Amino acid sequence: MKKYLAELVGTFVLTLLGCGAAVALGCSDDNTAAVVGTAFAFGLAVVAMAYTIGGVSGCHINPAITLGVFLSGRMNAKDCGMYILFQIIGAVLAAAVLAGIVSTAGLDVTTNTGANGATYGVTNALLVEVVLTTLFVLVVLGATAKTNGATNNFAGLAIGLSLILIHLVGIHFTGTSVNPARSIGPALFAQGQALADLWIFIVGPLIGGALAAGIWKVIDE
Repeated sequence: MKKYLAELVGTFVLTLLGCGAAVALGCSDDNTAAVVGTAFAFGLAVVAMAYTIGGVSGCHINPAITLGVFLSGRMNAKDCGMYILFQIIGAVLAAAVLAGIVSTAGLDVTTNTGANGATYGVTNALLVEVVLTTLFVLVVLGATAKTNGATNNFAGLAIGLSLILIHLVGIHFTGTSVNPARSIGPALFAQGQALADLWIFIVGPLIGGALAAGIWKVIDE
């Protein structure tokens, strides 16, 4: 259970701090500083958790990463399912805490939970999430590969920094998910369009995770 609980805690921190930054900074297209700040919040949360729980669970804190790791043959089906379950639980708990913070501040919970949205339509959002998740999970698989030797020690930093880059690109189009758990939690509280679009931020990242696993198998053979 320790590794499952570690995934819960890690996903809780990522969702609370990443989405919390988006809410606190007022992340939107016309607020460049907030976009950059939100991107750094997500990336730095991953770095922090990588060096906190990485030795316990590997710090996936993202179902797309867990799927990619499973398809790469690095974990069994039971652990894959349990990791994803506890990641979702962690994200929902974080969204509940954030919703509480927002509501007690007198703000509208339905518009201030860091939920994702298909700004330029379903096709665009799905494409963005697939492509960005593929790149992100590819970095994760490569940075943590045994073939990389001593560079494994810096995997958390590489993964966190890559997530910052991905958010800088994706926030304008979808708010950037590349993580089904991180999207499920906020959408449950935002309701409305965020909940209607949720499938995009589950399907897109999972497709991206699977594609990354396939690409890495070709590269690593």
